[in-house]
Amino acid sequence: MDLPDLSTVSGAELSDDQVRGILAQIDLDIMNLVRDGKLAALKYGIPGDGTRHTDRAANLRALLEARDRYQAVLHSRPAWRMTQAACS
Repeated sequence: MDLPDLSTVSGAELSDDQVRGILAQIDLDIMNLVRDGKLAALKYGIPGDGTRHTDRAANLRALLEARDRYQAVLHSRPAWRMTQAACS
């Protein structure tokens, strides 16, 4: 059943490693799409043959936009963190 809204959804902020993992997956999807789409998650088929269809250029554009957004998330985070040690 689809959710009627997002009021019951919760989660934590993605870690830097999780964002890097998402970027790696997007890069793999882009590479597979460029390599003739043979391993792409979305199959390209002939209308009426029962497979899902999309425009390859639109799929590539969507992947590149998603990559740009996740890269921006990663770059918006501090490059280093300061901690304070307790002195006794």
